[in-house]
Amino acid sequence: MKPELIVVVSILMLFVILEILFTKFFSKPEQKRGDGIVEIVSTLALVIITQPVVLLMGAGLAALIAPGQEDVLKSWPIWSVVLLFLIFDDMTQYWWHRITHSTPWLYKLHRPHHNAEYLSIRVVYRNNIFYYLLMPGLWFSGALIYFGGGWVYAFYIVVKMTVIYGAHSDVRWDEPLYKIKWLSPIMWVVERTISTPATHSAHHGRHADDGVTNYKGNFGNLLFFWDVIFGTAKITRKYPEKMGVENLPETSIGEQLIWPIISKSKST
Repeated sequence: MKPELIVVVSILMLFVILEILFTKFFSKPEQKRGDGIVEIVSTLALVIITQPVVLLMGAGLAALIAPGQEDVLKSWPIWSVVLLFLIFDDMTQYWWHRITHSTPWLYKLHRPHHNAEYLSIRVVYRNNIFYYLLMPGLWFSGALIYFGGGWVYAFYIVVKMTVIYGAHSDVRWDEPLYKIKWLSPIMWVVERTISTPATHSAHHGRHADDGVTNYKGNFGNLLFFWDVIFGTAKITRKYPEKMGVENLPETSIGEQLIWPIISKSKST
């Protein structure tokens, strides 16, 4: 296993341990039958199959389009390669996330992430398997790795996943920091730069009229800054009392994981 993957897995396990110690990790409030299966299968499918395959295909496609250019980025300054990943991976993921919320058939691929009526490290990778297969950011990342950006990607992915894990975990690391008065200016910058538990939980809120939920916004993954500049940010420093989505039709484990191969839903 590559060093960066060991670090990412270690950080993931740290959040798992924290949730076990401080929250009800194995029995989340309003957890439904089948939630655990969806989370385990979707996570294993992404880590073992989808992400490695898409990165390889992205690199292969780049090799076909630009043969002989595999090392072109190795002479670039680190900051410029990081900027490429922020634009072609993180910003495109913001737009992919945003588009899936506004396109009914694409939402079928992302709905499993919101079908969970709780926020937790458990739901980080909870999506339809095809959601990641079609994610532009993974394809672009594979291309950038081919062009010689792999050495930067190793550090970039550790930082990105640490932020994403922290934003999804219901161990709210930002909550005590908001109460420290002298940290307020720093947190003002932080919450407008990266995703935090407060800003991301707002995206998972169940009730649009609770004053906190911003289901049609707060789409950022690593950088919340995309929401700020593209006008979809809502910052309250509060957390929704209920998670999930109002009035979702019933679904099945199979539909959540491999729609449209399995399509089974009934109106409630």
